[in-house]
Amino acid sequence: MQQIYDLVIIGGGPGGIGATIEAKLLGLDKILIIERGNNHSQTIRKFYKDNKRVDKDYKGKVTELTGSIDFKDGTKESTLDYFDQLLDNDEIDTEFNSEVEKIKKDKDIFQIITARAGYMSKNVIIAIGTMGKPNKPDYKIPPSLRPRINFNLDKCSSSEKLLMVGGGNSAAEYAIELSKTNTVTLNYRRDKFNRLNEINEKIIYEYNGQEKLRLRMGTDIELLENDKGLVKVNFNDGYYTIYDRVIYAIGGTTPIDFLKLCGISFDKNSKPEFDDNFESKTKGLYLAGDIAVQSGGSIAIALNHARHIIEHILKQR
Repeated sequence: MQQIYDLVIIGGGPGGIGATIEAKLLGLDKILIIERGNNHSQTIRKFYKDNKRVDKDYKGKVTELTGSIDFKDGTKESTLDYFDQLLDNDEIDTEFNSEVEKIKKDKDIFQIITARAGYMSKNVIIAIGTMGKPNKPDYKIPPSLRPRINFNLDKCSSSEKLLMVGGGNSAAEYAIELSKTNTVTLNYRRDKFNRLNEINEKIIYEYNGQEKLRLRMGTDIELLENDKGLVKVNFNDGYYTIYDRVIYAIGGTTPIDFLKLCGISFDKNSKPEFDDNFESKTKGLYLAGDIAVQSGGSIAIALNHARHIIEHILKQR
């Protein structure tokens, strides 16, 4: 007969890793983690530049860890090494390069359907985050310009004239790093930053004052045009500038259609419904991490979600 897992975890980021480790430590024997990428922590691997700081907390808001994982601030590399060590256990099943298509519940057992296989489990935690599908601007991006439009740092090279779009920590850190080898303008539609941590805000204004990069605040983009193969950016203040490349760092979106296929219901504001234990209206189906709080960045919150959910699952046994 097909194995029935105690817990299947969808997503190999901090929330998924936290749930995996807490479940094993607290006595759940049969655990499977499913990740669409070829390794864990895909957001950190793909969107974080080498040696980028990785903070436990989000926006400097301190969150005390409640579980068994003693995560500390570090770099991209030290964070990946730490998670490698946590997952270095042959007793935990992992399925990489596997994308879940839907989840359905038959009596008390969940069936998790992927493109390659099907799995059965008593409980499911969805911890996929929100950065897998980055936000895109409302205005049209001409198809001919797509090779020069980025939503991460892939394909960026030195000595380019770059426009970074966004007002969060990722946008600021990308701009700071790229300004070492490129001419960078950071465009934010508001007059001042309201989402940066203190360190990034201090550096970004220092760099602007030292002309290491340029801030273009309080203006938004109206239109992109192809100008002899380069990107002509038309701003809403009547000015335009030609750039070699435009990089958007404007956040991620909740994959609503996927969550609906998994049995998650939504309120009138299109937010997923779950109780204080992060359990959805489908008993045994939980949300953890960014997908639950609807704002990304806090590894500590994701790890605390994981601990709380596992404790709740054990109480139901």
